[in-house]
Amino acid sequence: MAYGKTATVIGLGSMGWGAALSLIRAGFLVRGVDIRPDVLARFSAEGGEAHASPAAAAASEIIFLFVVNSDQARQVLFGEDGIVAAAPHGSVFVLCVTMAPSQTVEIAGQLVRAGMQVIDAPVSGGHLKALAGEMTIMGSGPDAAFAAAEEALAAVAARVFRLGEEIGLGSRVKMINQLLAGVHIAAAAEALTLAARCGLDLRTVYDVIRVSAGSSWMFENRGAHIVEGDYTPRSAVNIFVKDLGIVAAEAGREGGDTPLTRTALALFQEAAAAGLGLEDDAAVAKVLAERAGLRLPGME
Repeated sequence: MAYGKTATVIGLGSMGWGAALSLIRAGFLVRGVDIRPDVLARFSAEGGEAHASPAAAAASEIIFLFVVNSDQARQVLFGEDGIVAAAPHGSVFVLCVTMAPSQTVEIAGQLVRAGMQVIDAPVSGGHLKALAGEMTIMGSGPDAAFAAAEEALAAVAARVFRLGEEIGLGSRVKMINQLLAGVHIAAAAEALTLAARCGLDLRTVYDVIRVSAGSSWMFENRGAHIVEGDYTPRSAVNIFVKDLGIVAAEAGREGGDTPLTRTALALFQEAAAAGLGLEDDAAVAKVLAERAGLRLPGME
């Protein structure tokens, strides 16, 4: 296998799974890491090399992290069976985790001190874009790291934005994206719940709005989940409890005012408290429906 053609993907959830398959299609030898035996079996069937331990998958030049949060990132990097101690010196760590920028900077600093290269590379696009190798990467980091990872990044993303050499810039831009994404999901849920309360046919409203000025990517995507009553988690409620929590906390540190973030965050927190945390993030509509005395599709 030629230099730069081996890659490890830690976290085979919806985004990591798509990235790993895209790398396999691009001719990489891909080592996948996950704690779920069924996912590892599926990954082996797709031609990947499956591992339950990060350290066992360390023999790669490019290492992608697609875990949920900064705590998980630290664990798979530096904890027991962490990958850093076993990885080749100079490996490029591509941090695709949505984290507070301050946490990204701290983790990247540890990696650099361990002799590794780092790209701050949060992603967007959803699981279908990930499967197609068409994610968007909001990247920052040294030119040398981008050059070493260029082919791998091209395999998983349609757009790689180079935001500068400073680690943390990618995470700051992702934070802004998540502010908009979370608020738009909450707005879509509110709009469709109100439509139901007004006696309108949800499918008709959805079909009209998605081609009208009031639409958004999130309305088009998550609105379909609400109309169909399909709350299979592509991105769960708990993800936006975390992500909007990051936005609110970082805004507070920067002196920014984010009233829409606070309102949307409260709705996601209420949904999580109601036991909906592992459902699709569109399940915030169920909270609004309960308040209005409604039963949307998919509600018992």
